[in-house]
Amino acid sequence: MIRFTLDGAEVEAAEGETLWQVSKRLGTTLPHLCHADRPGFAPEGNCRACVVEIKGERALAASCRRLPTPGMVVLSRGERVEKSRKLVFELLLADHASPDPESAFMGWARKVGVETSRFAPTAQPIRLDASHPAMAVRLDACIHCTLCLRACREVQVNDVIGMSGRGAGSRVTFDFAQSMGASSCVGCGECVQACPTGALLPAKGPVRAERTVDSLCPYCGVGCQLTYHVAGDEIVAATGRDGLANHERLCVKGRFGFDYSRHPQRLTVPLIRKQGAPKELIDAADPFTHFRPASWDEALDFAASGLKRLPKASLAGLGSAKGSNEEAYLFQKLVRTGFGTNNVDHCTRLCHASSVAALLEGIGSGAVTAPVAEVANAEVIILIGANPSANHPVAASFIKNAVKKGAQLVILDPRGQALSRFAAHHLTFNNGTDVALLNAMLHVIVAEELYDKDFVAARTLGFEDLARHLAAYSPEAMAPVCGIDAGTIRAVARLYARAASAMILWGMGVSQHSHGTDNSRCLIALALLCGQVGRKGSGLHPLRGQNNVQGASDAGLIPMMLPDYGRVGVEAARGRFESGWGRELDAVPGLTVVEMMKAAEKGEIRGMYIEGENPAMSDPDLAHARRALAGLDHLVVQDIFLTETAMLADVVLPASSFFEKTGTFTNTDRHVQMGRQVIAPLGEARPDLWIITEMGKRLGLPWTYDGPQSVFDEMQGLMGSLAGITWERLEEEGGITYPAGKAILFDDAFPTESGRARLVPASGLAPAEVPDGEYPFLLSTGRVLEHWHTGSMTRRSGVLDSLQGVPAVNVSPVDMARLGVDEGAMVRLESRRGAVQAVAAADSRLEPGTLFMPFCFTEAAANLLTNPVLDPVAKIPELKVSAVRLLACAE
Repeated sequence: MIRFTLDGAEVEAAEGETLWQVSKRLGTTLPHLCHADRPGFAPEGNCRACVVEIKGERALAASCRRLPTPGMVVLSRGERVEKSRKLVFELLLADHASPDPESAFMGWARKVGVETSRFAPTAQPIRLDASHPAMAVRLDACIHCTLCLRACREVQVNDVIGMSGRGAGSRVTFDFAQSMGASSCVGCGECVQACPTGALLPAKGPVRAERTVDSLCPYCGVGCQLTYHVAGDEIVAATGRDGLANHERLCVKGRFGFDYSRHPQRLTVPLIRKQGAPKELIDAADPFTHFRPASWDEALDFAASGLKRLPKASLAGLGSAKGSNEEAYLFQKLVRTGFGTNNVDHCTRLCHASSVAALLEGIGSGAVTAPVAEVANAEVIILIGANPSANHPVAASFIKNAVKKGAQLVILDPRGQALSRFAAHHLTFNNGTDVALLNAMLHVIVAEELYDKDFVAARTLGFEDLARHLAAYSPEAMAPVCGIDAGTIRAVARLYARAASAMILWGMGVSQHSHGTDNSRCLIALALLCGQVGRKGSGLHPLRGQNNVQGASDAGLIPMMLPDYGRVGVEAARGRFESGWGRELDAVPGLTVVEMMKAAEKGEIRGMYIEGENPAMSDPDLAHARRALAGLDHLVVQDIFLTETAMLADVVLPASSFFEKTGTFTNTDRHVQMGRQVIAPLGEARPDLWIITEMGKRLGLPWTYDGPQSVFDEMQGLMGSLAGITWERLEEEGGITYPAGKAILFDDAFPTESGRARLVPASGLAPAEVPDGEYPFLLSTGRVLEHWHTGSMTRRSGVLDSLQGVPAVNVSPVDMARLGVDEGAMVRLESRRGAVQAVAAADSRLEPGTLFMPFCFTEAAANLLTNPVLDPVAKIPELKVSAVRLLACAE
């Protein structure tokens, strides 16, 4: 500790603590404009608003940068300091046309005693830039503090904002002096949150809120903590909080995508299908063409009675990874105890089922071994089959931060992406040949004895079998298969093996294949061979797609596993819940979501209860899935909009949006967090937990739950993973990592019977369907930055749909020229399963012969084209590879 004198009192400072930080810690926040006092922002000291006087020094010092020394005497008050600060604010006010009199800048001006300026303005008036749907630019309010620039360059590392000109002519610039809307801005809004003056502000103008609520983002698995600003019963803004996963950062969806909850198409009353109304897709804005309104009692009685009259073996349920842990737990409990079957699943089957299967098989746990934040401690980062800049933007910012500090990023992906410019290597291998590439890397590591011999000997099983298997996978043999030359494969393998610390992160480009489990097995073997598990900067991390995929899986919303991944066929695992629930449970694993659709078309599944899922948009081969849903004897759908699935229902139950309920959610890092109710449910909509409870009662279950806490308390008593995590702690602390607060797992043993991990050989070399003369293009599907999952929420957000409201298929410019297709022209895609039309968008990141299309647009549903063939282990469909043809549409 460093002892010095501050304003006449002897104080202590920690090593590295600035004078500004000491003053704040002791209760006095000094004026500041260029200093953000936020994670990721380094102090600049260029505004001079925070100056202090140091005895013996001629010039005043910027307290945000100055470190104390033993015996230093500092004055943060006094005539000299205060006169200097007033002068700074007077000079800035001279050229400042504030759009927000309540801005931080104006607040500090008033606090230092400055209301007006005696100096004449020198800058010319600047026009408002309103070109971006989410943000407005008022450079006449800019004071050149550079916080926006640093937010864009140093925190989010998007490199859009800079400064141009010199002297009085200098100004903030977007790209090459473009408008914000025309620039490469990704809409994260970090600059808006950082700006102290209102020069950058929401498009609707300064935020005027009556109250704030700390909660979570409702979108991807990163699990960003944020604060919602509320006026009346409407959310008017969202700002980032210092959560473990985001450190105040947000992306465009989290910051601007909250308005969907008040969209005119919200379901606000229970609906029952009219007698004789056909089951077909209709206009979501006009549900009363096919449905009639009903009371809650009538709708719930009708929903439950329709299920009760069917044989229990013919019933199935789909829960939601968008819902809370409590909802997921209670929903699977309803299916298992109310239906008497294990036919329960959710969207993990369509995203990371193969990753979970391989992780459970290999290391005994289906969760990540280390959080995303550990990339900061990694020498090498391997990113495969994932596009975090679009799907997990805040996680992508931490990867970029790590690269700027010296980490080497290796991207293995058939398609280029925004992170490619940060990569030391980007291997654009042939789509669907992950095993060929990864086995070749493993071959190098074993053949050249680059593996961690001590770790392999002490902590793994199966090395000899794996080594024998890999003998046939030399880089020279695999290069023609995967399309990457042998020398590059060897270089990347050596880079990873020799790293002191390395992380592997992957996405659905790995898992959504007919050999997705084999793909994941290779990644697990790579980490285990090199001892890259259980220590800082190392680990295996499948990036989870939805905000509660991890928690929903943990809670047992899968057909072959009970909560905490106890297999339904294992008596000891089943007995724990039979005792806790007072019901005998089925020992036979249930059907997965794709299997349910096949069984429904055969008439084997006759009734379904679907909560918050939209298989009529997310399943592969949608024509088949929609026929199956429409053919059910009884379909109950619980959702906030009349989704494509709800359009085919017999009864629709209007649920609450994320912002209208309280519950816990588990992010991709295994961090259990509290999501708090922000606004009231709309109309007669009800919280999902209440609806599930009422359905359970009508199915004969003796439930007395009075809210999410009572459900969580039951979970905590039955699930060992939640040991020590109480509702009271979550309310107080906001979030707790399981198990036992450990962020990095398996430093001493793996949760397997032997305590060792298994090295499992993988053989899948090619996708189930490859391009041919009839269907010469290879289509991959996924998400785009502005939209999420099936688009039911983001397509109803004004800002997000304005940014990306037209369905497009990305095409290589080479293919566009060959086919004579212009940018923006309509094209038709056809596969063996269906056809869609969309506009053509040139994408130089794609190799010729490959296409990419998001699956969120109902008017061009990409999954009408995709292949329903399943991975034999995880039962996940091959959504990433489909053979299609591309045709120009006649004008």
